[in-house]
Amino acid sequence: MNASVDLLRLLALPVLGWAAREDLRTRRVPNRTWLPLVALGGALLAAEAWTVYHGGLATERRLFAVRVAVSVGVIAPLGYLFFRLGAFGGADAKALVAICLCFPTPPSYLLPATGVVLPVAATSGAFAVTILTNAALVGAVYPLALAARNALAGRVGRAMAIGRPIAWGEVTRTHGRLLGHANGLTAGLDLDALRMYLAWRDATLAELRAAPAEGRDPESLPAEPRAPGDGRIDAATDGGRRATGSADEARIAPDGAGAGTDRATANEPADPWGAAAFCDDVADAYGATPGSLRGALGELTTAESVWVSPGVPFLVPLFFGLCLALVYGDLLYAGLAAVGVT
Repeated sequence: MNASVDLLRLLALPVLGWAAREDLRTRRVPNRTWLPLVALGGALLAAEAWTVYHGGLATERRLFAVRVAVSVGVIAPLGYLFFRLGAFGGADAKALVAICLCFPTPPSYLLPATGVVLPVAATSGAFAVTILTNAALVGAVYPLALAARNALAGRVGRAMAIGRPIAWGEVTRTHGRLLGHANGLTAGLDLDALRMYLAWRDATLAELRAAPAEGRDPESLPAEPRAPGDGRIDAATDGGRRATGSADEARIAPDGAGAGTDRATANEPADPWGAAAFCDDVADAYGATPGSLRGALGELTTAESVWVSPGVPFLVPLFFGLCLALVYGDLLYAGLAAVGVT
């Protein structure tokens, strides 16, 4: 029975792989993705529980109860907590819950004709812990690679492990966050919020760069702002209309070029850029505030390049952490064993 349950658990892999790809490509995963996985995990967990409690030894029942309690009662709520704290996206938290339900106990797979049993190395008693630690180790590769890339380019500083400079013309086609301190600003800004703002005022970033003084004047806002959407990238448009800027027109300037804060004028309007009006009109713009939006627009309309943190959705290392756990086992445990700690 457990062998059948373990095989059926693998049905979650292609769905999780597709979700990781979508999250990396668009930073969005449809909510309908998770219900089938939760239903699958719940059904398989019930089937395994029935088998253990009707045919297993007392020690097996206790071990099963502990593993499920850690996976479903500790790790899954931890994902929700991280989401509330802003460390996880919504898709990351939902994926972790689905994984905890689908893989609450260590599975086992015998490869035909080879005698090899997967995973080949030891795993944590609560399989969700193995998946989570693997994901953390996989996720650590990205900032290390980013730091190495920046170091090779001579960009050494506090932001080298979390960001990189891009040309202003690439900003509206990039996922991530405009870094505050790296650009001389007091706060950063989610680039989805920037796209929402541009759509809301029916303007392109290139147009605002061409006439920043006019853009700062709230009188230049349309009488009826457009629906801001959700900030997703549209490859053909910049702020809801055909883009006029391009990456070729906006090459990366030397580091530090254009760095500064939101640049005030002698006759500062009451609401520069209409930032407060936007934040009042749009209930949730990924945490944007009038101050952070003004600072970002002041920088983006003058600088040739800006520092952004592209980031990687945790769902991506979570999926690879799951695959490694199924094939190899616990990377952290193996590493500790290799140096004689365990």
